[in-house]
Amino acid sequence: MTNAGPTDTQLAGPTDELPYRLVATDLDGTLLRPDHTVSARTRDALAAATAAGAAHIVVTGRTVPVTRHILDDLGYQGLAVCGQGAQLYHAGEHRLLTSVTLDRQVALLALEKIEAEIGPLSLAAARDGLDGEVLFGEGYRMDHEGMPLVPFTDPAELWSQPISKLYLQHPELDDDALADAARTAAGGLVGVTMAGTGLVELLPLGLTKATGLSMAARRLGMAAGDAIAFGDMPNDIPMLGWAKHGVAMANAHRDLKAVADEITASNTEDGIAVVLERLFPAARR
Repeated sequence: MTNAGPTDTQLAGPTDELPYRLVATDLDGTLLRPDHTVSARTRDALAAATAAGAAHIVVTGRTVPVTRHILDDLGYQGLAVCGQGAQLYHAGEHRLLTSVTLDRQVALLALEKIEAEIGPLSLAAARDGLDGEVLFGEGYRMDHEGMPLVPFTDPAELWSQPISKLYLQHPELDDDALADAARTAAGGLVGVTMAGTGLVELLPLGLTKATGLSMAARRLGMAAGDAIAFGDMPNDIPMLGWAKHGVAMANAHRDLKAVADEITASNTEDGIAVVLERLFPAARR
């Protein structure tokens, strides 16, 4: 994936005959297999699409500090939308181009409203920046590889530096129920999304993968009508809705499948390649 797409200073060439000029892919559960690798077939399909003139943009809920090592391993050189749309990262230059943080006073108020309805929560927070750590408190189940983790005992530590987002877990409610409860209690203050197992997140209000992807697309001279997007979780719903064509993986959450234009094979069965091989003849094996 060395030539994964044009950088922010390069536009795709004249590609009027291309079905899509922009291929947007989530990482976990979509582009990546469970072992965090990309199959040779999917690499070849993406390479064929980019060789034809399309741009590939990674769009992930992971913040930059827990994304960049994966992108480096993949040889990815283009733009990446990270942190649910909060961060635009230039992988080739290892440079953070834009970053939006969660207002800490608003987040604290939202947290108080949620806990008033459903009781105490276990918390974690992603600090802003290229090297932002993830703080996690007592009871928070941190099962996600690659995160620079720092435990905290004093809640004041959560609010001592700018944060990208807040992670919530409940001792009894599952992820869907927790996300629904948080949205009901504080949806007027913050965005609430579910990015994976144990990953219910509070974000700046109005921020989604779609807002970040649209910003990245504008840098490349493209728009929603140029895009096909692939995802697997509810946090991908805005992105699939923004793109001209939205594709859910077979392993996707039911809420994403309900709004997708198409359902492809799973991430372990080269679902992205299945679609790209149909759309870009050179990608066919």
